[in-house]
Amino acid sequence: MKKKAITLKNEEQYYYIDTEKGDQIIVLLHGNMSSSIHYKPLIERFKGQYRVIAPDMRGFGDSSYKKPIDSLHDLADDVLDFLRILGVKKYHLAGWSTGGAIAMSMAIKAPNQIDKLILIESCSYRGYPIFKKNDQFQPIVGDYYQSKEDMATDPVQIAPMVQAFETNNVAMMNAVWDQAIYTVNKPSKEDNDLYLSETMKQRNLVDIDWGLMTFNLSNFSNGVTLGDGTIHQIDCPVLSFWSEQDMVVLEYMVDETVEALQNVKKITLENSGHSPLVDCPDKLAKQIIHFIQ
Repeated sequence: MKKKAITLKNEEQYYYIDTEKGDQIIVLLHGNMSSSIHYKPLIERFKGQYRVIAPDMRGFGDSSYKKPIDSLHDLADDVLDFLRILGVKKYHLAGWSTGGAIAMSMAIKAPNQIDKLILIESCSYRGYPIFKKNDQFQPIVGDYYQSKEDMATDPVQIAPMVQAFETNNVAMMNAVWDQAIYTVNKPSKEDNDLYLSETMKQRNLVDIDWGLMTFNLSNFSNGVTLGDGTIHQIDCPVLSFWSEQDMVVLEYMVDETVEALQNVKKITLENSGHSPLVDCPDKLAKQIIHFIQ
């Protein structure tokens, strides 16, 4: 899958996949520790029927990371500018995991552009919690890190991953995906090698993790930041997927968002984990196509 490149008004360079042909447009936003390439199973199933546009967001894949992000909303602004430059004015928008938060932000910032919103194993509209750890390295539920610097020292979720990126420890990254993400099916060796090579290009892990902790569209605090109450501004139809074997995004996180939205349908996927893109791509594509037709 060949990527193209354009430069945004903030001078960041965005690399992206664009299948170019199709009456309707679907924009796909990847999650943390991934890139546009991780959408390969969906792109292959949508190609020809829909024009698919999938960017590597700032600090991921081949895209630049000249200016560190302050929040996930910065990435929403990036993608909106990216689509403006491409001349794309109406589209369906899908976000996987962290990409779901960015997609929700875009739906608030540009409601007239988005026809339908698809959330795939998305973090909550109240962000994603990272708790402090006790002496046994277990999470102390309710005890949140209060600064990016403290969070970066987390001995389980953050520091080891930062080290894996810094030392290009592909074997460790492979083990993490194998144990936490691919809980049902595994990609082919060829695809797995491709996905891992894209994952290892990430340069913004701590900023993204802090962005997840501070993301909050609710009317109340999430333990780290006060919400801005903007979730109620999302009025487009929403389809939200949650997989029964997801070990990363728990069902209560998805349900929080579903309960806060006005026009939403939740689909529970059986025999699937955090990556239905790998576990059940046919079923996922079929449900998305049915939703946007």
